[in-house]
Amino acid sequence: MLVDVLGYLGIAVFAASGALIGVRKRLDLFGVCVVGITTGIGGGIIRDILLGIHPPTSLDQWPNLAVAFASSLLVFIAHPVMNRVWRGVLLFDAFGMGLFASTGASIALDHGGSSLSACLIGATTAVAGGVIRDILVNEVPLLLRRDLYAVPALLGSASVAVVDGLGWSANFGLVIGTVAATGLRILALWRRWNLPIASRLPAED
Repeated sequence: MLVDVLGYLGIAVFAASGALIGVRKRLDLFGVCVVGITTGIGGGIIRDILLGIHPPTSLDQWPNLAVAFASSLLVFIAHPVMNRVWRGVLLFDAFGMGLFASTGASIALDHGGSSLSACLIGATTAVAGGVIRDILVNEVPLLLRRDLYAVPALLGSASVAVVDGLGWSANFGLVIGTVAATGLRILALWRRWNLPIASRLPAED
């Protein structure tokens, strides 16, 4: 099924983003793999907990862990050929976010969730892995920075819910949701779009 393929792809690219952060932080092989695997499967674990799926699919099915491990190991070995590591992290993260937003919403709908719950669970699935990654490496999560992050995730999951509500193909919804979320995230990075912060703040020390 397309949702399974996109799920594995999402795990791979999210794990790659986590592993790249680990490389950037000069972690050893074990540390890079831990951050990568946790990033890759973290969102799926949170999603399954919210949906009452026990044990979580990411911990119960070996391909999920294998994909995350292989992706992390590949990044650890091949990172010297990546000229711009941080840009690579952001692009991998954007694709992973879009994939997880759409698949999370689709799985929520498959388990009887409403359109609203699908939107929220899809967005949570998309951002959870990145939040866990940033906490592990002592970074302020992207979710809490000025960058547009949660908004694209909500757009992607909402697109899946809308397509489902219209009675169209679930696979079409997955594609539309992934493209919408990833596209908005990349466009925001390129154009430096962000949400406003409070005005008249005192100067930082």
